[in-house]
This record gives sequence, C-alpha cells and structure tokens, in this order.
Amino acid sequence: MVVFLIAVPLSLGIALATGAPLRAGLVAAAVGGIVAGLLGGAPLQVSGAATGLVVVTAELVQRYGWRATCAITVLAGLAQLALGAARVARAAPAVSQAIVHGLLAGIGVTIALSQVHVVLGGSPYSSASANLAALPSVLTDPHPAALLVGAITLTVLVVWPRLPGRFGHGLRAVPAPLAAVAVATAAATGLTLPRVSLPRWEFQALPALPEGPVLGVFAAVLTVTLVASMESLLSAVAVDRLRAERPDAPADPASLDRELVGQGAANVVSGLLGGLPIAGGALRGSANVAAGAATRRSTVLHGVWVLLCAGLLTSVLELIPLAALAALVMAVGVRMVSFAHIKHVRRHRDFPMYAATLGSVVLLGVLQGLTVGVVVAAFLSLRRLAHTRITVEDRPSGHLVVVSGQLTFLAVPRLTRALAQVPAHAGVVVELGGSFMDHAAYDALQSWTNAHRAQGGWVTLRGRGGQPIAEPSSTHACHPWTPWRNHHCTRPAVDHHDTADTGGGRQLLGGVTAFQRHTAPLVRDELARLALEGQRPTQLFLTCADSRLVTSMITSSGPGDLFTVRNVGNLMPPPGSDGTCDSVGAAVEYAVEVLKVGTITVCGHSGCGAMQALLDAADQGPGAQQTSLTRWLRHGRPSLARMQRIGRLGRGEVALADRPVADDVERLALVNVMQQLDHLMAHASVARRVAEGTLQLQGMYFHVAEAQAYVLNQRSRTFKAVRPEVLDAV
Repeated sequence: MVVFLIAVPLSLGIALATGAPLRAGLVAAAVGGIVAGLLGGAPLQVSGAATGLVVVTAELVQRYGWRATCAITVLAGLAQLALGAARVARAAPAVSQAIVHGLLAGIGVTIALSQVHVVLGGSPYSSASANLAALPSVLTDPHPAALLVGAITLTVLVVWPRLPGRFGHGLRAVPAPLAAVAVATAAATGLTLPRVSLPRWEFQALPALPEGPVLGVFAAVLTVTLVASMESLLSAVAVDRLRAERPDAPADPASLDRELVGQGAANVVSGLLGGLPIAGGALRGSANVAAGAATRRSTVLHGVWVLLCAGLLTSVLELIPLAALAALVMAVGVRMVSFAHIKHVRRHRDFPMYAATLGSVVLLGVLQGLTVGVVVAAFLSLRRLAHTRITVEDRPSGHLVVVSGQLTFLAVPRLTRALAQVPAHAGVVVELGGSFMDHAAYDALQSWTNAHRAQGGWVTLRGRGGQPIAEPSSTHACHPWTPWRNHHCTRPAVDHHDTADTGGGRQLLGGVTAFQRHTAPLVRDELARLALEGQRPTQLFLTCADSRLVTSMITSSGPGDLFTVRNVGNLMPPPGSDGTCDSVGAAVEYAVEVLKVGTITVCGHSGCGAMQALLDAADQGPGAQQTSLTRWLRHGRPSLARMQRIGRLGRGEVALADRPVADDVERLALVNVMQQLDHLMAHASVARRVAEGTLQLQGMYFHVAEAQAYVLNQRSRTFKAVRPEVLDAV
C-alpha cells in the first residue's frame, strides 16, 4: 500500500513530463508491478515508469508520435529479453559508477529544467539548452496560481519527512509524495489551473512502427534498452543491499539476469497496452523495503492497487493540478544529482568521467552522453596505465628513485633504465607512488633488488608519503586474523634437542618473530612518535578478558587509540568494594583524571563464561565452594538481580533492536553492560566529568558468531546493530 501511494502521483508526473497520455503512467506502474514483480530476479524491487527515460521518451513522442513510441518500447523489451537470456547482466557492475551516476545526474538536470517551466505556468521546450535559455523570460512573468501550487508541493516534500513529535511520526506513515500532491490539490481548490485529464478507457490501438531512417529507430531502441537496463540493474543492486541488512533476509542475492528478463517482459506488455517504458526504481524499491516487504507479493499487489485506482478513482485523480505533478517530478530530477556521488567520484579521481557524461547528456542527449562517458573512461584508464613518471635523485644519504603512477609492463623499459643509473654498492630508496603493479613490473623490480643487494648495496621500498612496504619472505605469507594453529609463519622449526618448551611458548615467540619481520617496519615510526610524545588516548574501553574479543579489530583502532581495561565479565565494581578491586578503580581514575579520556565504553559479548557462571551459581545456592573466580564474580550479582527483577515485573527493560534476545546468557550480558554503566556513575570522578559534559558513557555488545557490534541507546534501553551505510538511492 505504501509503494502504491508513492507510485500513483509519481507515474502521473512522469507521464506529464514526457508528453505522453497521463494514463500511460498508470499502465506502466501496474504492468511494472505485476509482470516485472512476478518474473524479475530482485523480489523487492518495484518497477514502473522509468525516471531515467523521461528525457528520451519526451523526445521520442515529439519525433515519432505516441504509437511509434509504444512500438519502440516493445522492441526495447525484446532486446532486454535477449540480453537477459544471454546472461550479460552479470557484467553490469563492470560499468564505471561515475558514468552511471553522471548519466542519471544529467537526466535529472534535464528533467528539472523542463518541469520548472510547468511549475511557473509555462510549457517546456524540446531540449535542456532551450529550456535554460527561456528560463529568464518565464521567471519574469510566472503564473501566480501554478507557482503557488508548485511551491506548496515542494515545501511539503521537504518538510514532511522532518515532522517532529508523535503526531508527526504518525503523519509520516503517509508517503511524502502523496502528502505533497494531496495538500497542493486541496490548496488549489477554486483556482483555475490545468488539471489531470484521464479519458475514458478504450482499447489501445496497436503500436505502429516509426517512420524514419532505420538507423535513427535503431538508436532510439538502443538508448531505451541501455538506459532502462542500467537503471533497473543499478536499482536492483541498491535494493538488494537494503534487503541484505535485515535479519530475516534470504541468503541468495538478487539474480540480475532474471531481473533483466523480467524488465524486458514488462516493457513488451507495457508497450502493447499503451504504457510508458518501464524500469526498476530505487526510490520505490527502498520504500518497499522500509515498509517491511518480505516477498515479491508486495510488488505485485502494488501493481494491482494501481490498476484498481485507474479504474475506480478517475474522478479523484482528475482533481490534481498539473503544476503539483510537475513540482514532484522536478524534485525527483534534482534528487538524481547526488552530492554524495560527486564526493565519491572525486575521491576516486573519476570526476572527469562524471562531469563529461553529465554535461554531454544535458547538451547532446542520453545516448551521446553515454558514449562520451565511455570514451572518457577508456582514455583515463589508458592514461593511468601508460602515464608513469620515474625520476632518480642523487642525495647525500643515497639515491632516491620515485615512481609516480601505475607500474605495468608498459613502464618496465623506463623502470629498467632508471634503475640502471644507480651505482653498484649504493644505498637506494625506491618510492612507489601508485596503487597497482602488474607481474612484469614486479618481476623486474624484484630481480634488480636481489641483484643490487647481492653486489653489496641496500634497497628500501616505501610507499607514498614515506610509508614502509613490508617485503614478504615467501609466497605463502600468513593472512591476518587466521587461527594460530594455521599460522605456519608463527611455527618456528622444532629443535628436537630442546625439550624445555614444546607448547604455546614457541608459537608465541614465532608470532613475535613474524611481527618483527612484517609488522614492525610499518608501525615503527608511529610507535617512536608515541614513545616521544606519550599516550593520549581518547577512549577508555572496559571489556571482558575473553580471547575472542580483539578490541583493536572490532574498533579499527591502533597504537595510542584505546586505554583498555579487561577482566572476567567486564565488571566495574562500585566504590567501597574491597581492596581486590583497586586495580580496576585505579585504571578508571587514571583514565578520567590524568589521561582525560572523552568516552568510556563498557563492552559485553555473546557466550560470556562469566555470565554463564553467574547463572549457574544462582542455581547452586549460597553453599557453593568459594574460589578466586567466585569471589570476583560477586560483583556481577547486581546484574543478575536486576535481570531477575525485570523478569518478575514483566518489563522489557533490555532488548535488541534487530532481533529477539536469544537466551538468558545473552540477556544477562546485555543487562550487565547497563549495570556496569551505573556502577561507573557511582565513582565521583566519573560523575563529575559527565556532569561537566566532558565525558560520555556508552554501552556496547559484541556477538562473536555474527561478528556484529551493537550499541546501547540509553533512552530506549535498546541495543541497535551497527550497520555500514547504504549508497544513496538513485
């Protein structure tokens, strides 16, 4: 129902922007939902009138007429069926994202430039340049009523998702596009404005083949096929990422080849019934996932509701002013120019591809813009491979060879000539400034390095900025975070005459040796700086002694980042406990008063042996034998009592946001994190810093088997999973 409420105004707006009959947008939404929903390979993707084809479709309608445009849609659908059967969709991720996003951004700019004329009460021109040239004259003489309706639509679109409070939360259940059109329609009551006109349904005349040069028709079919396919496949990947974040998500990813077949079948049916070209849309698909869709039935039913709406609610739809739909589509066009994408492509030095594609689409057209983008991408790729600068400097400390660019077989002759300038027995530093080295370049560099060292010289390899590069001692280097029992590099050769240590000690020394060989060269400069300046950590991390909790790994931290306190059960005894707890209290006091940390994190974990021991001790009663472990674990009894109190009162004080709590061990681990945060606040130094606003306490829970971290929301007392960000929807 949510997607249906979004699809109806959006489909009408896209049809208005293309110059096609308005009913064609509803036909595309219904066919896209039912046909593509049943046959496609991305179950939660919602297909409908293609946003990315607005400019192309408008040009086709003007050049060939509506019936011929429907025929082109059918031919494009057949081409998609052939491409899907040939299994070419799996190659779609190989297309540069800079080109795809530049293409969509160019289409978005063109859409916005055309629809702003409708919002101002005028009519759009046939090209983006003509719309831009005529914009000043339209701005000086706008139609007040149309401008008012457009402004109301845009205001509601912006404000609606940000409505505060409980009342606002309830209103946000209505999709923003529907709310914007509904409010604008209500405001337009009594005004004289062009409105939606849906003629009585009649059987659509069969599509007619376009009249014109065969090459032009072929280019039109190719453009519709490429743009619709890329928009659908890119949206399918984005929606599949959103789906994969849910705990109930199936393991199988979306089938892009099947999705292309479903899109082709939908375009064939839509063209035959007089509908617009169809593509999957990340806007509708992400709304579908956010609304809780679990199967493809949600997509299909959205198409059914659109079909019923087109037949039963014609009189309601005809109240909508065209200016409101134009403002809605203009907002969609502006949203297609994503600043997040621009920042991303600039970071990866792909902005020339993005800018060339965007500008060419606006000035020349979609297919021409795509061609320009591909040509620029090929040129940049060849330039990056071939453009490698190698210099040799003779310095008092030795020779410096600087390689700027990628080292491929094309650069091997230059590399060999440069290295030949270095005298024998000389010291040399080779600085590699690129991010890629193929086998030919590696072999040439390695052979020269071995020969130079054999002649008495020394060679140091380092990366950009002077970072050392560790040279593997063999082709079987160990990979990080693999169990020690599989670490051949940490197993020194066994001395059969040495019986003093045949266990983990030798393995530990082997690991230290591997550190000295591979890791120490990479961190020596940083550790030297820290040794000189002293430690300045910003975080105190209190966690369990469990060997499976590697704090530096789960927090992506390095030397000098974390001041870590570990004990059995991640316990923080409150003030007034016996002297055996002074070690933990002293560490906290030192971190808060001397190191001035800004955050204290208490981190529990799944399968905690201390929590299991607390539960077992509660079952055994007070007569159990007292050991060092049981005496320490008495500091966890307040957590156990708190969990039991919650159970007696029937209050859900602790919860995981993404899934139910598995068992009592996990429930106690979660409660224990909150209890230790309360114990921390009982320490005067901590309470004072928190009151001053210079210290923050936070809780964390790490599920070992899932490698998933959860962070505590103090207000809702809910642990929420930390998820990677999803790419902005198209």
